[in-house]
Amino acid sequence: MGKGHAWILGATGQIGRAAVRALAEDGWEVTAVSRGGARDEHWADGVRTTALDRDEEGALAAALGDGCDVLVDMVAYGEQHARQLTGLADRIGSAVVISSGAVYEDDRGRSFDTQGEPDGAPRYPVPIPETQRTVAPGDATYGTRKIRLERDLLAADALPVTLLRAGAIHGPHCRSPRELYFVKRLLDGRGRRVLAYNGASRFHPVHVSNVAELIRLAAGQPGSRVLNAADPQAPTIAEIASAIDGVLGRETETVLVDGAPPVGDVGDTPWSSAHPIVYDMTAAGKELGYRPVTGYVESLPETVEWLVGQLDGRDWRDAFPAMLRAYGEGLFDYEAEDAWLERYDRERQAR
Repeated sequence: MGKGHAWILGATGQIGRAAVRALAEDGWEVTAVSRGGARDEHWADGVRTTALDRDEEGALAAALGDGCDVLVDMVAYGEQHARQLTGLADRIGSAVVISSGAVYEDDRGRSFDTQGEPDGAPRYPVPIPETQRTVAPGDATYGTRKIRLERDLLAADALPVTLLRAGAIHGPHCRSPRELYFVKRLLDGRGRRVLAYNGASRFHPVHVSNVAELIRLAAGQPGSRVLNAADPQAPTIAEIASAIDGVLGRETETVLVDGAPPVGDVGDTPWSSAHPIVYDMTAAGKELGYRPVTGYVESLPETVEWLVGQLDGRDWRDAFPAMLRAYGEGLFDYEAEDAWLERYDRERQAR
């Protein structure tokens, strides 16, 4: 007997692809919804697809028809989408909505939004529980829009909703894959790398299959709750770099810098942070009986293989335009990196 009808918004995104597979395999009747209505080759034949622009007036309500037992939303932001979902509460049994660890702020009001300011790096507790304070809701940033979404959804008693505060998402089909930072360097034959903060930064990752498992469990146990979503390990940047070396069979000399990047983007990575960002996963275990499907190192070979395939014969900026927008050209500024390393070598020899 089936578990009911699951409607998945943002089904062809990175998390959506995995969530469709997980729910279909778990016995749900799944409707995969995306702008283009595309089908992933790994989905079961029984998965239905629907093309939908959720921001078109009345489109979501019309497509939803008589409703669903659970609606999984990968792409909800802010007040407008919260109002859209709560307005359909009479046709949605429960919801599972992806939020972000970017909503947290430390006890001095520092968050992801203040990283670039003097003394702006947040110093969170290790690990961060779901009870940690959050940024003020608003429309200014990713984090403020996500917390507005969270609060408005939780205030709607008629719609049980599980909100998953995801860490640094990784795995195939990522639009901004942080692993690209090390994979491209290896493919380009770089024999040395520079890591700021002594390579000790920790920005807790979460593999898409672990997010999909949390979605599967929450779909079967409706309720209103906020849960972190992260892998069982939070490796340091240096450990991530070494693991990627291992997948590609390479050895790289690592030059560690004590403190912030020494100049420009040299030594700065997509995981770099002055203080650790680690999420507490205790509540997910207690609330849902969650157990991770995979860990960071175990999942790397598939991710790296996918990245190598995406880069084959393509400029990284064409393959990953979202990565370019997020981090800029300095991500692979080898000229600046080599100039700094040359100075570093001279100064070391002079000592």
